[in-house]
Amino acid sequence: MKAIQFHEAGGPEVLQYDEVPVPEIGPGEVLVRVYAAGINPPDWYLREGLKVMPAEMRPALEFPLTPGTDMSGVVQAVAADVTEFAVGDEVFGMLRFPGFDGRTYAEYVAAPASHLARKSAGIDHVQAAGAPMAVLTAWQYLVDLGHDVPSPFTGQVHQPVPITPGMTVLVNGAAGGVGHFAVQLAKWKGARVVAVASGRHEQFLRKLGADEFIDYTTTRAADVVSDVDLVIDTVGGPDSSRFLTVLKRGGTMLPVFFAQYDPEETTRLGISVSNIQVRSNGPQLAEIGRLFDEGKLQVGVDSTYPLSEAGTAHTRAARGHIQGKIVLTVVS
Repeated sequence: MKAIQFHEAGGPEVLQYDEVPVPEIGPGEVLVRVYAAGINPPDWYLREGLKVMPAEMRPALEFPLTPGTDMSGVVQAVAADVTEFAVGDEVFGMLRFPGFDGRTYAEYVAAPASHLARKSAGIDHVQAAGAPMAVLTAWQYLVDLGHDVPSPFTGQVHQPVPITPGMTVLVNGAAGGVGHFAVQLAKWKGARVVAVASGRHEQFLRKLGADEFIDYTTTRAADVVSDVDLVIDTVGGPDSSRFLTVLKRGGTMLPVFFAQYDPEETTRLGISVSNIQVRSNGPQLAEIGRLFDEGKLQVGVDSTYPLSEAGTAHTRAARGHIQGKIVLTVVS
């Protein structure tokens, strides 16, 4: 089969379109013919040698590596102990995360059955492949964590804040993968949603249900928004603390990417800060799939590239300002 591999860390140019053996399945696994594979930040973190992680948290890498966690496809074979899927089933999932052994940038993948769900009939394979990591991140932050594993960043187990009608939720980086799902899930739960993104994403986000839109290139959210119950910040970084002042006392900040907050400041403001490490979860994807079936969730697709052009897709990702997800097509 064909798969994307890299033999050393580096830029998008290290991604090679190689011939490799079709994987064998073990107990609890199914073999999936991959129709599409989603691209996520951990894919390029891995390609770059995990420089984004603190040195003490970096696992040793053994090359060659095939990146990718997210995929949608059709089951080709099942292990003897797998009863929930059969040959011919259309499935999607995020494989073996946290970890870097998903190997979904390939024509076939051996997938843990527990990490899969049946693909919703309401979305195609490209949309399904774009969903898993981003939608599970939003779901585990906002709806149900689904496990009791402490966050490696805080040592605490995240407790989602129940979103109820009348609450105000602000989503920063609202047009991106996690952001556009957070907007929709908060709206599904009855919140008033404030979306922060660049101006070109306004119509996209209003169609997804955003009640208010702030173009961060012209307006500071802190100047026009206050009394927010919950901020989910998908951008993070050193400027993330500027959103603390939009929160009401007792409010919660949920940083998706690395961000540091002064504990004295958050205590003074009465703000809670919590984060998660998203984890593979097939049953949650099955629950989310029902929302796709009912038309309550949509997947934004920024762009698609053939599997052989994974390097070009990573170059697109590096430019940022993504609307939804970037997806590799494997079967057209």
